[in-house]
Amino acid sequence: MGEYVRLEVEEGVGTLRLDRPKMNAIDAQLRTELRAAAVEARDRDDVRAVVLYGGERVFAAGADIKEMSALSYASMLSYGGALQEALTVVARLPKPVVAAVTGYALGGGFELALTADFRVLGERAKVGLPEITLGIIPGAGGTQRLTRLVGPAKAKDLVFTGRHVAAEEALALGVADRVVPDAGVYETARELAAQFAAGPAVALRAAKQAVDDGLELDLDSALRLETALFTGLFATEDRSTGMASFIAEGPGKARFSGR
Repeated sequence: MGEYVRLEVEEGVGTLRLDRPKMNAIDAQLRTELRAAAVEARDRDDVRAVVLYGGERVFAAGADIKEMSALSYASMLSYGGALQEALTVVARLPKPVVAAVTGYALGGGFELALTADFRVLGERAKVGLPEITLGIIPGAGGTQRLTRLVGPAKAKDLVFTGRHVAAEEALALGVADRVVPDAGVYETARELAAQFAAGPAVALRAAKQAVDDGLELDLDSALRLETALFTGLFATEDRSTGMASFIAEGPGKARFSGR
């Protein structure tokens, strides 16, 4: 367990909890601990879904600019690559991931939220990519994951202006999947993750791979990937359980083992 990031596991849901006072600014230590916690969540069989959470006040207000401002170009090659790699580990978790966003999710914080499959925002939450106001651009996936999520024109609006986007606009843009009262953000995200945690883990992993990897392929190649993943699931215990339960009891009553 790290000083700034910890993995808390309860009933199949692993919470990756950021806790660096005051605003969860992402420095080298937090980045390293985040990667380590994500790897642990990936490898633990008792973690079947993940929540990203920064606490009741703030998700993550961005990179530690004071630390970053002292870096040379040569140093940033290593620093930036390590940050990108850490967030990629989170994005590639083979389990459903839900970001519970309170307060600010800006810059690197927003880029972390974009690694999730779903984002639950509090009513007063604000997201954005303000890097342009520092004379730089997002460097941890913001220009790419946001574009794939909302399209190039909307992504360019946020990247070019650096503006903060309130929760309701984020919902309209497709950045947020749900907006709830601030006090209910974590519980809503956890309930969503718990729903996935009770599902067929191997099939959920295949579904995530089909969607995410399929976006990088031409249609014919993506369809072949889908077919391979689909047929592979017929070797799983959960497929047998799900189909037997459907025949005997109807839909939605299967209890999956995750195998």
